[in-house]
Amino acid sequence: MEKGSGCSFSSVSSIAIFSSVIFVVTLILVRVLYVINFSSRPLRKRALKPVSTLIILGSGGHTAEMLNLLAVLQKDRFHPRFYVAAATDNMSLQKAQLLENSLAAENATSVTNTAQFMKIYRSREVGQSYITSIWTTLIAMGHALWLMIKIRPEVILCNGPGTCIPLCAIAFIFKLLCRYWESDGLQFSTLRVLQE
Repeated sequence: MEKGSGCSFSSVSSIAIFSSVIFVVTLILVRVLYVINFSSRPLRKRALKPVSTLIILGSGGHTAEMLNLLAVLQKDRFHPRFYVAAATDNMSLQKAQLLENSLAAENATSVTNTAQFMKIYRSREVGQSYITSIWTTLIAMGHALWLMIKIRPEVILCNGPGTCIPLCAIAFIFKLLCRYWESDGLQFSTLRVLQE
C-alpha cells in the first residue's frame, strides 16, 4: 500500500513540475509575441526631442549603404550618434569620422558633441571555423552587453553586417526582460538603401 501512495505522490509531483514548466514557457512566449507585435508599430507621439542612436557599420558595402542612409537622416533628431564597427575593420570608422567631420564643419559644431566611435569584437572572422566561433561569439556578446549598458540607445540602425548580431541580440533580450527599455522606443526594423 505504501508503494502505491509513493507512486501517486511521484506522479502528482511530475504533473506539478510539468505544469510549472508549461506556465513559464507560456509566459515567455506571450512576452516575446507582445514585444514583436509592439516593435512593428510606430512609436507613440512624443515631443520631437533627440534620440540616442547606435549605428552599426560593417565592412564592404554595408558601410557604404549606411553612410548613404545617414546622408539623408535628420541629424538634429538622431543624436548623440554612436558608431560601432568590428575591431578588425580598419575603414568603416574612418569613413564615419569623415562624414561627422563634414557635418560638424557645416554646422560649426564639434564632433565630440554629436558622435562617438567605438569598436566591438567580431563574432566570427571570415573563414573562421564554426566550432571556434562559439567562443568568439560569447566574447562578442559580453562586449555587446557592456556597450549596450553604457550607451543605452533608443534607436539602432543596422543593415545586416555580422557585427550587429550580438548588439541586436542583447537589445532584444533587454527589451524582453526590462520594461523600461520599451518605453524608450527601441525599434527593430529592416533598412535597405536603394542606389539610384
